[in-house]
Amino acid sequence: MANRTLIIGCGYIGLPLAVRLREQGHEVTGWVHSQESAEALDARNFHRIIVGSVASKEVWATVSERYDVVIHCASSGRGGAEAYEEVFLKGVENVNAHQFAARRLLVSSTSVYGQTQGEVVTEESLAEPNAETGRILREAEKKALDAGMIVVRSSGIYGPGRGVLWEKFRRGEAVIEGDGLRWMNQIHQHDLVAALVHLLEKGVPGEVYNASDDVPVTQLDFYQWCADFLQKPMPPHGPVNTQRKRGLTNKRVSNAKLRATGWQPIYPSFREGLGAFA
Repeated sequence: MANRTLIIGCGYIGLPLAVRLREQGHEVTGWVHSQESAEALDARNFHRIIVGSVASKEVWATVSERYDVVIHCASSGRGGAEAYEEVFLKGVENVNAHQFAARRLLVSSTSVYGQTQGEVVTEESLAEPNAETGRILREAEKKALDAGMIVVRSSGIYGPGRGVLWEKFRRGEAVIEGDGLRWMNQIHQHDLVAALVHLLEKGVPGEVYNASDDVPVTQLDFYQWCADFLQKPMPPHGPVNTQRKRGLTNKRVSNAKLRATGWQPIYPSFREGLGAFA
C-alpha cells in the first residue's frame, strides 16, 4: 500500500517534494493557502488538494484521513510576526492536535540561531533568535520536537527562479554591507528537497538537523564570484542593513549531522549551484 502523504505548503519546496515522493509511490495530498495556488497545481497528480489557512480549525475539520507522512514546509509569504504565528505556531499546534500516526517533519530556518560573531553553529548551539519572527519560529520548533516531529533548519534557499542576492547583483542593485565579511549560509532547492526525502527514512523523531551546503560564504566573496562569473564590476559598499525581518546574524552553519546520516549535497557551494542554472 502506498504511503499516504500530506504536504502542507506546495510552493517552491513543497511542489518538487511532492513530485519526488509521487515518483516513489506516495499518494500525495497537497495543502495550499489560496484557491489561486490550488489552480496553479496539476490536480491530476494529487490525491487531494486542501485549500485554506493551516491555522484554521474549520479547514482542519475536513481532514479526516490518516496520513503516514506529514511534512509542514509552508512559508510565511515574506510576512511578519502575525504570518509566522499563523503558519508556524498555529500550524504545528494543529498538526499535533490531529495526532497523526505518522512520520512528521517541520521545515524551519537557521534564522533561529542568533549568533553574530562568525561562530560555527551546530544543532547543539544556542538557538536564541533576536527577531520576533525567529522567536515565534523557535516556539513552533519546541512544540514540534516535543511531539516527536523531525525539525529541519534550512539556510537561505536559492535555485531556478529564486536567488535574491544573485538577482540584485544582476540588476545592479547589490550593495556590499560594511566590510562585507558577514557570513552567509545557503542551500540549493534540489538539495533541500533531497534532504527532506532522505530524512523521512533516516531522520530521528524529535531531532533537529541543519540543512545547508558545505561552504558558508562572506558577502564579499559571494559578490566577487558574481563579478568574475558575469564579468561585471563589484557593487559599491554601503551601510549594514540592521532592519532585517529575520534579524541580523553572522554565523557559519554546520551540516555535519545531516551529512552523517548519509546525505550529501549535489551542489556543495553556491558556485556549483548558481553555475548550473545562471
